[in-house]
Amino acid sequence: MQPEEPLLPAPDTLGSKHNYPILAQPPDQLLDLRITEPERIAAGVEAVLATLEFNWGEAGVGRGTRALVKLNQFDGYDCTSCAWPDPDEHRSVAEFCESGAKATASDADDRSCGPEVFAQHSLVELSQMTDRDLNNLGRLTHPLVKRPGGTHYEPIEWREVFALIAGTLNGLASPDEAVFYTSGKVPNEPAFLFQLFARQYGTNNLPDCSNMCHESSSSALAETLGLGKASITLNDLY
Repeated sequence: MQPEEPLLPAPDTLGSKHNYPILAQPPDQLLDLRITEPERIAAGVEAVLATLEFNWGEAGVGRGTRALVKLNQFDGYDCTSCAWPDPDEHRSVAEFCESGAKATASDADDRSCGPEVFAQHSLVELSQMTDRDLNNLGRLTHPLVKRPGGTHYEPIEWREVFALIAGTLNGLASPDEAVFYTSGKVPNEPAFLFQLFARQYGTNNLPDCSNMCHESSSSALAETLGLGKASITLNDLY
């Protein structure tokens, strides 16, 4: 199966003379597609080797291995990619899936992405990059803003960041027009402070973060089980 021709030029060929729109969704990277016989298994030695290759390629052998050893362990940290049902008692050495290992490798990557990267790439160019290309740019080092009419993200001081947020919140007709989301991986202390801020502002619109990332499954689970998230351990499935 041959990949489709790209609708737009590659990011490095785009220039200011091209008046392409900014895409709301990243492009599909349809490369090296092929049709084969259905696989009989979804794991095994090949899966382990492919996972380690990705992990070590992203984070390095030492850093990547140390990250996996601690993943979903009692003395380690929870996986950032999903809601793997951790056992209450014994946990195996590899208490995670392939996606979790890849997400952890990405988190362990020490590359950084400073303002100079966004000075070089316009919003149009960034919208032409795949999710992986964007992730491979590295971790943000500065807050950024897109000015009205601007073609690039620009660095901004934290003082101005808070001023922009305050201006937007203070400009609402009612505090209940605001919605305050956190993340499922935020520790208790910052989550507690965040909800205090929301209530001090004047609203209790603090929805579960799951209704942003998987609202469809949350709705179905709530209707069938009464709870919009996983409530079991892995042993319950055996």
